[in-house]
Amino acid sequence: MNIKKIGVIREGKVPPDFRVPLSPVQCVEVMKWFGVVVVVQPSPIRRFRDEEYVAAGITLQEDLSDCDLIIGVKEVPVDLLIPGKTYLFFSHTIKKQPHNAKLLRAILDKKIRLVDYEVIKGKDNKRLIGFGRYAGIVGAYEGFRAFGKKHGLYDLKSPSECADRVDMEEEMKKIVLPSSMKIVVTGFGRVGNGAEEILRMLPITRVEEEDFFSMTFDHPVYVHLDTHEYYVRKDFGGFDKKDFYSNPEKYISTLAENVRKADLYIACHLWAGGNPVLITKEDVEHPDWKCMVIADVSCDTNGPIAPTIKASKISDPIFGYHRFNHTECDWQDKDAICVMSIDNLPCELPKDASEDFGNELISKVFPLMLKEDPDHLIWKATETTLAGELTPHFEYLHDYAYPK
Repeated sequence: MNIKKIGVIREGKVPPDFRVPLSPVQCVEVMKWFGVVVVVQPSPIRRFRDEEYVAAGITLQEDLSDCDLIIGVKEVPVDLLIPGKTYLFFSHTIKKQPHNAKLLRAILDKKIRLVDYEVIKGKDNKRLIGFGRYAGIVGAYEGFRAFGKKHGLYDLKSPSECADRVDMEEEMKKIVLPSSMKIVVTGFGRVGNGAEEILRMLPITRVEEEDFFSMTFDHPVYVHLDTHEYYVRKDFGGFDKKDFYSNPEKYISTLAENVRKADLYIACHLWAGGNPVLITKEDVEHPDWKCMVIADVSCDTNGPIAPTIKASKISDPIFGYHRFNHTECDWQDKDAICVMSIDNLPCELPKDASEDFGNELISKVFPLMLKEDPDHLIWKATETTLAGELTPHFEYLHDYAYPK
């Protein structure tokens, strides 16, 4: 790509998103390291104010039509798309999300080249960029916040009310946990590792799965479980990673055996639709079930975790799931599992999340887009072309964009 000028678009999605792909300092770094010009569309809402960009020497520019690459975070409203341009943002179209079919159709009709962050992957097929780390960081904090509320132990302010992560970590000093507390975390990668950053800041000891299951402790502990520790073959037991991903229907989940002994479950796993359900309605009815707080960072509604019947909101982060009636209820009910399932967690710490994302953009993505991409990784993440066509690897989206 011949890119000489980059425009940072104003986020236009409703409800508003306060994040940015590049901070003022990072805009300067991009211009210095890659020899391009970066301009920023004015915005009254983003966490980094217009004045901060100006102070860093970045030009504010309303009309981005002279930019070669336009970057943002979330979906760009259809009426704001500039024809014939290259865009870089999260389009949320690759899974045929119904609400974005119109967006993809408009992108094609306006002959826009769309590169989607979500599908930019390295040679190892792992994603190069995302907000997952801060989803895990904020999600774990929200989990402890929900636990304090449910059991009347302490009261933390919302991350969205904190100035930044430092301020949020100061709030964590209020956390006082029962000496017998047990916590289960599932999932690694950016999200799970982000959650563990928060756990490591608290007086909680990580233990092995077999000890968590069989032992009692006189101090708070947690177990961090990977896929092979909670899926087993139905027929002869055991776990084979390659076989699991090829034949998930041959496996069952044993996760409930651990979670029912826990006080808090923080879910950070990646779950595919064909995978076994992790926590069923029958599981939470078990007479030994004691886990009354679930922080579902992954937030697959009506999917692997039965109590996650909906996504919660930043303004209303928790709800109750009656473990016998299987309906939403007051989270203070004695039979209510308190569920935190906010689906846009990084938005609660927009400044820190933006800086973290911008660092990955500069170190992992821009070298491919602005210098050399010998393995054609950006092409593989390109959904549409300037000719108004889907690329070969995204042709499956044609009927989604243009339904018959």
